[in-house]
Amino acid sequence: MRIINLGILVLSFLIIAINSEAQVNNNQPNASLIAAGTKSLDSLKANPADTILIDNLDNILSDRLDSMVNTWYVQNAFPVDSLKKACAADTLQKDLPDSVYIKRLQNLDSYIPLPYNESVKKFINFYFSRRRGMVSIMMGLTNYYFPLFEETLARYDLPAELKYLPIIESALNPRIVSRAGASGLWQFMHGTAKMYGLEINSYIDERNDPIKSTDAAARYLKDLYAIYGDWHVVIAAYNCGPGNINKAVRRSGGKQGYWEIYSKLPRETRGYIPIFIAANYVMNYAKEHSLSPVNPTFKILTDTLVINSYLNFEQIASVLNIPIMEIRQLNPQYKRDIIPAKPDKHFVLKLPIDKISPFIDSQTQIFAYNRDKYFPNNQIVPIKGDPGSRYFDTEGKKKIYYTVKTGDNPRAIAKKYKIGSSLLCEWNNIRHNKVKVGQKLAIYIDDKSADTKKGSKSAKNEILKVKASREIVQKPEESITGKSTLAEEFTYYVVRPGDSLYTIAKQFAGVSDTEIKLLNNIKNAKGLTIGQKLKIPVKA
Repeated sequence: MRIINLGILVLSFLIIAINSEAQVNNNQPNASLIAAGTKSLDSLKANPADTILIDNLDNILSDRLDSMVNTWYVQNAFPVDSLKKACAADTLQKDLPDSVYIKRLQNLDSYIPLPYNESVKKFINFYFSRRRGMVSIMMGLTNYYFPLFEETLARYDLPAELKYLPIIESALNPRIVSRAGASGLWQFMHGTAKMYGLEINSYIDERNDPIKSTDAAARYLKDLYAIYGDWHVVIAAYNCGPGNINKAVRRSGGKQGYWEIYSKLPRETRGYIPIFIAANYVMNYAKEHSLSPVNPTFKILTDTLVINSYLNFEQIASVLNIPIMEIRQLNPQYKRDIIPAKPDKHFVLKLPIDKISPFIDSQTQIFAYNRDKYFPNNQIVPIKGDPGSRYFDTEGKKKIYYTVKTGDNPRAIAKKYKIGSSLLCEWNNIRHNKVKVGQKLAIYIDDKSADTKKGSKSAKNEILKVKASREIVQKPEESITGKSTLAEEFTYYVVRPGDSLYTIAKQFAGVSDTEIKLLNNIKNAKGLTIGQKLKIPVKA
């Protein structure tokens, strides 16, 4: 029976690889104790990892960390001053002697070996010089996430050092989305998430649920070990997918050991081991490098409640007098401020521990609060916000458009507007980091950052273009009595995939779908076409 189950599991992984749903996730080192003092500097530096080209990996790490700092979730979880420091580099940090790094790594007594080499040293310096502030922010988040990671890994009898994987995968941002579409702390791809029972629909994405995604990641790692029996290979498979591991094995003549197939692995996968070792070092020796944690503003002492009926975050916030931002930060799996629970399908709500008893005491009042407004006829009403755009990442932002020029790429464009490239790709459905000259990209920015900061001329120009697109049309609307004309101001809106008159109207204050229909002489409300230009009334 065990052989049959194992065969089914192997077949499942092959199906994932065939469908190109390979897990774009984590990668780490091996699994046996590093004996203190048994490896010399020369032998450690002889590690094949020294030969990799890591400039591209610097860019990948920078993207993830920049996206972490610029995302809605982190901007609302930390003081503004802390975020400003996080974006600043510190070039005054000096390298320590190699012997110090080696001794410190050995003193960690890691179950997964942590060898030292030039690549590891480079990534340690990357964190401690170019991203010091971001390390402080991640340290603050570890107080919230690491107890969960440690408990789950222990439950499945997995090495505790695996808790550092989300440091390099997501920078501990549960809402981050990679260019390839991986999401959450553990960066699950859609196919792998479904395989491990994570629900993904219009209202919930359990890849962003810290509890459920951590449990799924632990089960996935354990299953990979049952197949490969080597932690180095398991970690590589978690990063690049079982399909790429099987290809590397074939190209290596059937060899099974990690270092035997090392040269046949994707470059990013080879680089993850030194990054993982650097993350272990950084999280354990930040204090020795004069770094201390910056704690998030939300409360880290929490508890959970089981919800069995539709519930809107605003109902909770209004009755319990808790900021809605805090509810969102503690429940990142809910996309639209709605818990889509039913009597036969329960979901979990996480709240600060001091709000658990008040919720229980006021439960009837909470569910009844403005029930007809949020759930008329006990149904979920259509969602407000831009179709195709992440609701939380665009909330409170000004939308502008950028036209792609020759030589542009998403990373350069994102850097110009001080946003994460993963967000830019997500907002515009960009795949494989490719954009076309002339393509118009939607960008969401803070008003102040675009209008007042120096060096943001491009942002100003784009905003002016948007403002210039508004027209004031004088229509002679003479009544029977021959009274004067009425001035009507309107702006244009270009129809996008998934739009309807209702969802378009919801994006403009005081405008109804009927007004848009009449103004544009639309006879069939369902006959909108992508790219169609609609006039929208501008109201005070």
